[in-house]
Amino acid sequence: MSDLMVGITVFVLASFVGFEVISKVPRTLHTPLMSGSNAISGITVLGAIAAAGLGQTVAAQVLGFVALVAATVNVVGGFTVTDRMLEMFRRPGKDER
Repeated sequence: MSDLMVGITVFVLASFVGFEVISKVPRTLHTPLMSGSNAISGITVLGAIAAAGLGQTVAAQVLGFVALVAATVNVVGGFTVTDRMLEMFRRPGKDER
């Protein structure tokens, strides 16, 4: 079996497992899990930096840079959404620390 077929098989199986796991998460746990997964997504930024910096060809460097931009947007957007969700639970009139 070729490496491509193994990769496609793992991707398809991971997609099914991921969908089943995510669909079973209760709504009350969504915000803390999102915050934690956004923090873990920072590892993707490090991988994208490595891919862009270690690219042997110009195409690899460009794809690494595109991955870096996409991962950064994902992390920043995730933390922004989490902050906005947590803002709903703050009491009005309370001073910030």
